[in-house]
Order: sequence, then structure tokens, then C-alpha cells
Amino acid sequence: MNQKEIKELIELLVEKDIAEFEMERGDVKLHIKRGSAEAAPHTVQVAASPLQALPVLATVPAATVSPEPAAAATAKSATATPTSAAEEEASLHIVKSPIVGTFYDAASPGAPPFVAVGDSVKEGQVLCIIEAMKLMNEIEADATGVIAKQFVNNASPVEYGMPLFGIRKG
Repeated sequence: MNQKEIKELIELLVEKDIAEFEMERGDVKLHIKRGSAEAAPHTVQVAASPLQALPVLATVPAATVSPEPAAAATAKSATATPTSAAEEEASLHIVKSPIVGTFYDAASPGAPPFVAVGDSVKEGQVLCIIEAMKLMNEIEADATGVIAKQFVNNASPVEYGMPLFGIRKG
């Protein structure tokens, strides 16, 4: 799958008003998620085997994937109100990914997630698993508090330093 095909796919998703799309074809896994108007560039993450000559991360300009007017109006009304959500997020302790890999919120498919938003956690408690090179790495809480936000969806690719969870200390 080349960049032209990815661009055409994104345009189709915008046209059909699809917010999230995931596709797996052989060694290539494509996950596209459209957000609010606040996110300037939309990124498309493509994970491929080392033998293929595909880009690992292709950035599509925001002009190519413009949010629909309803989302833009929502974003404008959100910016008109005080940024309490941004202030709240800034006060959270952020647990970041220590490695590049695939995020899993449970030990196995069908198992309950390790933690959910609203759960109390203690320092050292397992929050999730990140699979890297067929190894399952447990990610532990480095603070005690309550899970206020989960930034990553199950089975999504994560980069080094990417926020995983927001913990409200207390």
C-alpha cells in the first residue's frame, strides 16, 4: 500500500464520515483515526515487516483531511469555554510508553482489562501490556491515584514516550 492509496482511502473515509478505520493486509497494519479540528496534522500509522519498503509513519496535511463543519463548530464552542479540560489534563500524572509496540489493556483477548477509567491504582500495579518483538512487556503505574484518562485504544500501536494513562494523584 503506497502513500497515494492511503491518501485516497482517507478521502473516502472523510466522504463517508467514518471516524476510525483499521485494516490488516498481510504484514501491513493500517489504523486511521480522525479527531477534532484541534489536531492540525492527521497521522496514519503503518506497521510493516522490515523487508517491505513502506513508510512507518506517513503524515497527511490537515487540508487533505478536513473535519466536517459540525466538528469544527463543536471545536469552536469548546475553545470559547474555559479550558478546564486542558487544565485538568495538565494536572494529571502521565504514564508514558517506555517502548515502541502494540498496546493491550488485558492479559489476553476476552479477559477483563487490567484497569479502567475511575479505578484506583497503586504504584507498581500493572496497567497494560505493550507487545514489542513478540515479547509482552508489563507496564506498571509509577504513581498512586485514580485512572482519570486512557489515551490509547486496545490493540493500537504506540510510540516511545506516547501518553498511555493519566493518573490523578491523591
